Amino acid sequence: MTKRPGAAVVTGGALLALLCPAAGPAVAQDTEAFARTVSGGYATWTTTDAERRMSIDVTEPAVGGSADRAWFPATSGSADPQTGAVDVELGGAARFAPAAGTVEPLTLGGLRLRVDDDEGALYARTAVDGRARELTLADVTAGAAGPVVRSGGVTWTGLRASLTEEGAKLLSAWSGDPFARGDELGVFDVTLGTGAEPAAAEPSTPSSGSPTPSPDTATREQQEQQKQQKQTRGDTPPTARVTTGAPTAGGERTVIGAGFEPGEVVLVAIDRDTRYQAVADDAGHVSRTFPVYATAAEGTHTVELTTVTGGRTAVAEFGVRTNSPF
Repeated sequence: MTKRPGAAVVTGGALLALLCPAAGPAVAQDTEAFARTVSGGYATWTTTDAERRMSIDVTEPAVGGSADRAWFPATSGSADPQTGAVDVELGGAARFAPAAGTVEPLTLGGLRLRVDDDEGALYARTAVDGRARELTLADVTAGAAGPVVRSGGVTWTGLRASLTEEGAKLLSAWSGDPFARGDELGVFDVTLGTGAEPAAAEPSTPSSGSPTPSPDTATREQQEQQKQQKQTRGDTPPTARVTTGAPTAGGERTVIGAGFEPGEVVLVAIDRDTRYQAVADDAGHVSRTFPVYATAAEGTHTVELTTVTGGRTAVAEFGVRTNSPF
């Protein structure tokens, strides 16, 4: 039976113009901001386990991947370096397409993700009958692990999104299927960098004959030291290596990277397919364990570590055998 959506959805360039950030913010920001501004990062949205199976296509600067997975860059926002709470706006737009039927794709832009105290919401902007509409698309619930908070970044994994009442109404009107509040909309993984901030200068006790530097002078000296350290690290390309082990298909390996900026967000690509994210620790090191899929071909494979700015890259190789370990 032909599906009959309850409202006409605008498509093409006209819709993207309505969803452009210049048309207005996705949702009004709270008056109290978190402590640190987001300096980069990505949110990965996977819909393969959603209760209502839908595929996702994206518009730039978001990047689509395999298995109904997409990456959305963090364009602005803030994060609390103590609690891990985040409020971030995501670049690009998502285009939903149902698993079956002839309904035109539903485009959602102005995406904003907020997580605070293990719960939050996903906000979006769409256009119906030629008019832009803002809504709370989904409630977001964190898993038992909670956030991983570092001095230069915050990471959330396994954030489960479920439709709000108004989100369910929107999808029902669009697709003709009966969506309901609480229906799963997929899983988010979020990795954000917050940059390095100089620590506040602590007052010191004057010693005889030695003047105490003013806080402004101490701060400038600290910033100059950090600048010199950054320039030194920037002259040295980052490195990557894969831990040894039994590289049989179906197992796991770990890539170790070094030489990145503290708090820098790094994308991890297996055989040129970006699948994971990591945040460099205070020493500029990153580490990410990844599966060697059972379908992996025998031979040499690559792991590529790339900064979100695309400025620096490190590549490592690892071997796979399908029958026996090395």
